[in-house]
Amino acid sequence: MTLVETFSGLPDKRRGPAKRYVLMETVVMAVCATLCGADNWAEVADWCRDRQEWLREQFGWALKGGTPSQDTFGDIFRVLDGSVFEERFRQWVAGLVGVVEGVVAFDGKTLRGSGKKGSNELLHRVTAYAVGSGLCLAQEGTCGKGHELAGLKNLLEVLILKGCIATTDALGCQTEVAEKIVDRGGDYVLQVKDNQKNLAEAIREFFEEGNQAGFGRLNVQRFEEIEKDHGRIETRRYTWIHDVSWMDKPMRQAWKKLGGVGMIESVREIGNTVHTEHRYAIGSSGVQTVAMFANASRNHWGIENGLHWTLDVVFREDHCRARKGHSARNFSVLRKFALATLRKDEDSKMGLRRRRVHADRHQDYRESLISLAFSATASEDIMLSV
Repeated sequence: MTLVETFSGLPDKRRGPAKRYVLMETVVMAVCATLCGADNWAEVADWCRDRQEWLREQFGWALKGGTPSQDTFGDIFRVLDGSVFEERFRQWVAGLVGVVEGVVAFDGKTLRGSGKKGSNELLHRVTAYAVGSGLCLAQEGTCGKGHELAGLKNLLEVLILKGCIATTDALGCQTEVAEKIVDRGGDYVLQVKDNQKNLAEAIREFFEEGNQAGFGRLNVQRFEEIEKDHGRIETRRYTWIHDVSWMDKPMRQAWKKLGGVGMIESVREIGNTVHTEHRYAIGSSGVQTVAMFANASRNHWGIENGLHWTLDVVFREDHCRARKGHSARNFSVLRKFALATLRKDEDSKMGLRRRRVHADRHQDYRESLISLAFSATASEDIMLSV
């Protein structure tokens, strides 16, 4: 879907003079401004005011009343239904990405500027991230970190995961989550910690006893990788056992299509200091080899560097003070639109921050980016929908 098609028919709850700006035009302006470096409503308003002539020429808009002010942008996105905006993003990015393959990582992040520090009003966003393509597939906004699990379950209701391995941290290690992933056509690798106490103890004891006395006739697959960086040496040893017949039957049957258990031993050496950590996980029957387990476990953390870090550093997400109504939730989606468009430009050698600056300064590059999301008849479509 093009961005124009995505925004067609957005519910407009404004009344009276507040409707002096066309909703679709306002949303498209905000997307363009965010793509070109705007990180808050003041910067969005400034960019649109400075680019009025380009907006008129590019989209065929009259803009007789000029462009919205900072407060108007904030008010419009405050009342725009956040769940509807997120749904439109999912539909658009599905067309942009096509068939998703590989690891889809689910994780949550708190927007620190969305409320008072330490309050339960802070917006917490749960995201599904396709590690291979570097694109966010969907997000679910919740108030407070305590609702992260509910947000995860909601995402699993709408995503198709056929051919994918879904990964979560320990919070997502729930029988209901595993069942939803399988029902959506996917496989899973879920981290196991003490929030699943009986399962964690059983797996921990199984590996400790096996490492000491052997695993008998069980097929044990192992894989090791070593990373060296600035005096730090990190060795990760992966162990994957596809046979779970040793596990108590009620525990085994509680996890849909349970097909294996794994352990990751991480040994970090910095000078004379050595730190060893063991992590455990379960996986579904589609995770058949230690290579698949290692790849899924390693790629899960791609959401931290590829998405969360990028949003903080490139888009200054935690500095944004959009707070009222749906404002923070909707601005979060705007960043995802911009990030997806920037990453769709696979030929550029520039970093994401430079691409935003380049798009702001160079009209040709800006239009080439926008063409990845807007059809050639975008202006016609917009005018017909007004």
